[in-house]
Amino acid sequence: MSFKEIKELRQAGKLDEALQMANQALETEPENIWNKRAAAWVYYDYLKKFAQPDSFDTFKENLIKIKDLRLPADEKMVFDNCAWQIGSLVFALQKTEHVDYGKINELFEIIMDFHFTKPSEAYSFIYKAFHKGYQNWSNYLTFADWWNFENFRLEDYLKEEFKDKKLMSIVEQAHIAYSKELLEGEHLVTQGIIHPRSVINKEKIRKFLPQLDKIIDERPEYQYPPYFKAKLLLALGDDENILSSFLPFAKQKRNDFWVWEVMAEIFPDDKEIQFACYCKALSLKTPEDFLVKLRQTFAGMLVERQRYNEAKTEIQKVIATREKHEWKLPNQLVQWTEQEWYKSATAKKDNQDLYSNHIKQAEEILFQDIPEEIIAVEFVNGNKSMLNFVKDKRKFGFFNYSGNLTKPQVGDLLKVRFNGDAQDGFYKILYAKKADSNVKAAAVKDFEGTIKVISPQNFGFIEDIFVEPKIIEQGKLTDGQPVKGRAILSFNKKKNEWGWKVVKINSNPKHS
Repeated sequence: MSFKEIKELRQAGKLDEALQMANQALETEPENIWNKRAAAWVYYDYLKKFAQPDSFDTFKENLIKIKDLRLPADEKMVFDNCAWQIGSLVFALQKTEHVDYGKINELFEIIMDFHFTKPSEAYSFIYKAFHKGYQNWSNYLTFADWWNFENFRLEDYLKEEFKDKKLMSIVEQAHIAYSKELLEGEHLVTQGIIHPRSVINKEKIRKFLPQLDKIIDERPEYQYPPYFKAKLLLALGDDENILSSFLPFAKQKRNDFWVWEVMAEIFPDDKEIQFACYCKALSLKTPEDFLVKLRQTFAGMLVERQRYNEAKTEIQKVIATREKHEWKLPNQLVQWTEQEWYKSATAKKDNQDLYSNHIKQAEEILFQDIPEEIIAVEFVNGNKSMLNFVKDKRKFGFFNYSGNLTKPQVGDLLKVRFNGDAQDGFYKILYAKKADSNVKAAAVKDFEGTIKVISPQNFGFIEDIFVEPKIIEQGKLTDGQPVKGRAILSFNKKKNEWGWKVVKINSNPKHS
């Protein structure tokens, strides 16, 4: 018997004769690699012949025969060819009316010891086939761990084309599928009873997150991995740094509505922040098809607040989108439309005004990882919406407060988050708002003392604190008078030194 003779029988379609000859050779020399090879290729031809759902058992039987040959790891050609037949059958099984995932599990169990070329087109085909029905396959995570996402080819990272449409790359699909299954959790089983409550495998999530991070860093064009990273961090629950972990992606994707939907989930106990996040999400330009669930949830918030006109506005937009696509109307929507408040409410063109009132509060969350600083207002130019500030002797300058403050006054204390360092003293700010006047600040101090007025210039001092003529005139202060007030740290350009100057007189008791 020769390898060549068996090959000729195979090519002539005489598989039974080829198999008989191969088996005889194996009986004579069971460990001869050429005999094993010859038999493997015969079984492979049977796989090709029976790679359909209705001949599953025969396919499986031949696949087991290949496994039992225990071919060495370097016999990859046989395994790679088998991959195409295995994948074809798995795809076909998933097209049947009632998918038998037991059969898919059986195939997976058999091929776990196969020596495929990794990475390779054949190995990627295996992944795509088993991935196809992942949402209903309880063994998907085990399969994905075995297959190992590090085995994707460079081509797998690129978008695919199907019927002139660009499809998401299989790599992005894989990371989404894995994330979804982690979020779905495993069903709790006790005493043989499967409970509907799912258990999140937190250890598995923690193990997967670095892998997801890598994809996010290397493939910024992939839209959904950052979303699923946020959802997984939320699922961990015990991670105190959910917000700080999510913020870098939230800043990058701040114009994607889903960022704000996730942000709302991060603050489950703060209804005001949740409301603001939904306002921000709905203020962005997004196709209506993506917003139906978001709008419906927001409508519920508005109903709770008895903002019925605004609620009706959102509800009508949801109904219009659902009817356009002939999507079913949820019961909650139907119930709302039947209530008196809905019938008497007046829908508006949109709720952009409402969104605008709350957007600032939502956007502030993005900058929570940037430290808040307390500064004091030293000078205000209301015409240009500019103010000079001082934090301490090391940090001072000016910025535009438009859109952040209303009529700031000299001496006001502000909470500010700066956007980077100054350029020639000019700072950009992320936001600024008034702080309580009793907040501790290095740039201000309260004082009490006796004023010494210098004539004829009409300026004065309270110990080392300078008093401008304007304040003396406004307060009608006289030499030797006891006064209380607030002073601000100020740089004297003429003397090139720091000092204190009065910004506010609190009391003006007359001395006797």
